[in-house]
Amino acid sequence: MLLFVGGPLDGRVQIREARHGEPLPTVTHVHLHGGPKVVHRYDLEPLSEGVGVYNLRRPARRPAHDESVAD
Repeated sequence: MLLFVGGPLDGRVQIREARHGEPLPTVTHVHLHGGPKVVHRYDLEPLSEGVGVYNLRRPARRPAHDESVAD
């Protein structure tokens, strides 16, 4: 059993049959709509045998470009 925490999949529970193998370490969810696509990534945190939580990955912070500093 896998639980999703955070983002658009928050609260979703997935029952995964053993025959499908181990769950992926990262799941990517892409939401397509009228605007730009929105991508969320979830990282697996195994809790016990057959149970895990996919936690929403925080977005990567991009350093702000400071134009006052010479290159």
